[in-house]
Amino acid sequence: MPTVIIDFPETNHESISSTQTDGTSFETSGYVIQVVIPDEEVQEWLSLYDPTSGTSPSAANSRIIARAVLEALRVTVDP
Repeated sequence: MPTVIIDFPETNHESISSTQTDGTSFETSGYVIQVVIPDEEVQEWLSLYDPTSGTSPSAANSRIIARAVLEALRVTVDP
């Protein structure tokens, strides 16, 4: 099962003006959490994802990313 690494020292609360993956712009303030996918695991993660399926990736694989991001957020907000 692939892993996810959070670059925790780079987790910050910031004002952000950027673009989403669908090309729409956004402006907000919030937490920036850098997610690192190791080069050797990129293909494994991509093979688990089907952008045409609403149930992809599986709950178990989604949980890996979600828990990593939520733990970084929890530690940042409530150290």
